Amino acid sequence: MIGFSRAVRVGDRVLVAGTAPVWPDGPCDPDPGVQARRCLEIVLDALADVGAAPGDVVRTRIYLTQRNDVSAVGRVHGEVFGDVRPAATMVVVAALVDPRWRVEIEAEAIIAG
Repeated sequence: MIGFSRAVRVGDRVLVAGTAPVWPDGPCDPDPGVQARRCLEIVLDALADVGAAPGDVVRTRIYLTQRNDVSAVGRVHGEVFGDVRPAATMVVVAALVDPRWRVEIEAEAIIAG
Protein backbone atom coordinates (compact mmCIF):
# COMPACT_ATOMS: atom_id res chain seq x y z
CA MET A 1 0.00 0.00 0.00
CA ILE A 2 2.68 2.56 0.95
CA GLY A 3 5.43 1.12 -1.27
CA PHE A 4 8.24 0.16 1.09
CA SER A 5 10.71 -2.64 1.74
CA ARG A 6 11.37 -4.15 5.16
CA ALA A 7 15.08 -4.21 4.30
CA VAL A 8 17.15 -2.78 1.48
CA ARG A 9 20.69 -3.82 0.66
CA VAL A 10 22.90 -1.46 -1.30
CA GLY A 11 26.35 -2.96 -1.71
CA ASP A 12 27.55 -3.88 1.76
CA ARG A 13 25.03 -1.66 3.55
CA VAL A 14 21.64 -2.87 4.82
CA LEU A 15 18.86 -0.63 6.09
CA VAL A 16 15.95 -2.21 7.95
CA ALA A 17 12.82 -0.07 8.15
CA GLY A 18 11.05 0.74 11.38
CA THR A 19 9.68 -2.60 12.55
CA ALA A 20 6.62 -2.88 14.78
CA PRO A 21 5.52 -5.83 16.94
CA VAL A 22 3.26 -7.28 14.27
CA TRP A 23 2.08 -10.89 14.43
CA PRO A 24 0.73 -12.47 11.23
CA ASP A 25 -2.61 -13.33 12.83
CA GLY A 26 -3.26 -9.82 14.17
CA PRO A 27 -2.97 -9.77 17.98
CA CYS A 28 -0.42 -7.63 19.78
CA ASP A 29 0.90 -8.57 23.20
CA PRO A 30 0.77 -5.53 25.52
CA ASP A 31 4.09 -6.40 27.23
CA PRO A 32 6.88 -4.11 25.95
CA GLY A 33 9.54 -6.82 26.31
CA VAL A 34 7.47 -9.24 24.24
CA GLN A 35 6.89 -6.49 21.68
CA ALA A 36 10.62 -5.73 21.48
CA ARG A 37 11.40 -9.44 21.04
CA ARG A 38 8.89 -9.66 18.18
CA CYS A 39 10.29 -6.53 16.52
CA LEU A 40 13.80 -7.97 16.67
CA GLU A 41 12.66 -11.35 15.32
CA ILE A 42 11.31 -9.53 12.27
CA VAL A 43 14.48 -7.41 11.99
CA LEU A 44 16.73 -10.50 12.16
CA ASP A 45 14.61 -12.30 9.53
CA ALA A 46 14.85 -9.25 7.25
CA LEU A 47 18.62 -9.12 7.70
CA ALA A 48 18.92 -12.81 6.85
CA ASP A 49 16.77 -12.32 3.74
CA VAL A 50 19.39 -9.95 2.31
CA GLY A 51 22.44 -11.91 3.47
CA ALA A 52 23.24 -10.11 6.73
CA ALA A 53 23.63 -11.47 10.26
CA PRO A 54 23.11 -9.96 13.73
CA GLY A 55 26.86 -9.39 13.99
CA ASP A 56 26.72 -7.08 10.97
CA VAL A 57 24.42 -4.60 12.75
CA VAL A 58 26.15 -1.30 13.45
CA ARG A 59 23.18 0.83 14.55
CA THR A 60 19.71 0.45 16.00
CA ARG A 61 17.02 2.99 16.73
CA ILE A 62 14.30 2.19 19.21
CA TYR A 63 11.12 4.22 19.48
CA LEU A 64 9.07 3.89 22.66
CA THR A 65 5.72 5.38 23.56
CA GLN A 66 6.33 5.03 27.31
CA ARG A 67 9.51 6.02 29.14
CA ASN A 68 8.91 3.28 31.72
CA ASP A 69 9.56 0.65 29.03
CA VAL A 70 13.26 1.51 28.68
CA SER A 71 14.49 -1.29 30.96
CA ALA A 72 12.28 -4.05 29.54
CA VAL A 73 13.08 -3.15 25.94
CA GLY A 74 16.76 -2.54 26.71
CA ARG A 75 17.08 -6.03 28.23
CA VAL A 76 15.72 -7.65 25.09
CA HIS A 77 17.99 -5.51 22.90
CA GLY A 78 20.91 -6.66 25.06
CA GLU A 79 19.94 -10.32 24.67
CA VAL A 80 20.16 -9.96 20.90
CA PHE A 81 22.96 -7.43 20.50
CA GLY A 82 24.90 -7.60 23.79
CA ASP A 83 28.02 -9.03 22.12
CA VAL A 84 27.60 -6.94 18.95
CA ARG A 85 27.21 -3.62 20.79
CA PRO A 86 25.90 -1.49 17.90
CA ALA A 87 25.45 2.24 18.26
CA ALA A 88 21.94 2.48 19.66
CA THR A 89 19.44 5.25 20.20
CA MET A 90 16.25 5.01 22.25
CA VAL A 91 13.69 7.78 21.86
CA VAL A 92 10.32 8.32 23.53
CA VAL A 93 7.71 9.46 21.02
CA ALA A 94 4.12 10.63 21.41
CA ALA A 95 2.64 7.68 19.50
CA LEU A 96 3.20 4.98 16.91
CA VAL A 97 0.86 4.10 14.02
CA ASP A 98 -1.10 1.47 15.97
CA PRO A 99 -2.04 2.49 19.53
CA ARG A 100 -1.28 -1.07 20.76
CA TRP A 101 2.37 -0.74 19.75
CA ARG A 102 4.68 0.45 22.51
CA VAL A 103 7.92 -0.12 20.61
CA GLU A 104 9.24 0.07 17.06
CA ILE A 105 12.82 -0.76 16.06
CA GLU A 106 14.96 -0.09 13.00
CA ALA A 107 18.47 -1.26 12.22
CA GLU A 108 21.44 -0.65 9.96
CA ALA A 109 24.09 -3.21 9.09
CA ILE A 110 27.32 -3.35 7.14
CA ILE A 111 28.22 -6.72 5.73
CA ALA A 112 31.94 -7.32 6.09
CA GLY A 113 33.49 -8.42 2.82
